[in-house]
Amino acid sequence: MARQAIAVMASGRGTNLAAILEAATQGKCPVDVRVVISNKADAPALRIARDAGVETILFLNPKDYQNRTDYDLACADVIEKAGCQWVVLAGYMRILSSAFVQRFKHRLINIHPALLPAFIGADGVGDALRYGAKVAGCTVHLVDEEVDSGPILAQVSVPVLDSDTRESLHARIQKEEYKLYPETLRRMVEQGFSLDGRRVIWNQSI
Repeated sequence: MARQAIAVMASGRGTNLAAILEAATQGKCPVDVRVVISNKADAPALRIARDAGVETILFLNPKDYQNRTDYDLACADVIEKAGCQWVVLAGYMRILSSAFVQRFKHRLINIHPALLPAFIGADGVGDALRYGAKVAGCTVHLVDEEVDSGPILAQVSVPVLDSDTRESLHARIQKEEYKLYPETLRRMVEQGFSLDGRRVIWNQSI
């Protein structure tokens, strides 16, 4: 199976980016991380990308653009010029414009630290803990115009312990993220999927 080119958009530490790069290097995930874009000049994700020898690494400053759509379309142009088949959000802390989402419809994915559709938004881990949930987890999903609402590709559950803090629960969820994201990318490349309404139907393995 030939590798497929992906672009990763990240705002922060880049730990999921690092997990994807490691899985690709080990032959566990047939992707070529060809582009990494960040909206933060000091994002550690950029250093991770440089250390891994990613071909195109860019900090694009949102302040250099008149509006969100213009910024997103500049990012999209870079991604398409590099020939990327998939766009992977890894801790990207900007809400994407409709123009960007539509340009990469069904090719744009995100990971969220909660079992969607529960606990959408910026603090899924803390929200689950405050609510008193006994099970938390993470979700890989397609991105649509609403926040954390696209069709679900894969999920993993994590028990919430009585002793958990937000930090301890988040750490256990992240351990699962680092396995689930590369594995889901592998299935997307090797199996593919179709949509039945909101349901993601994975193609049969060959």
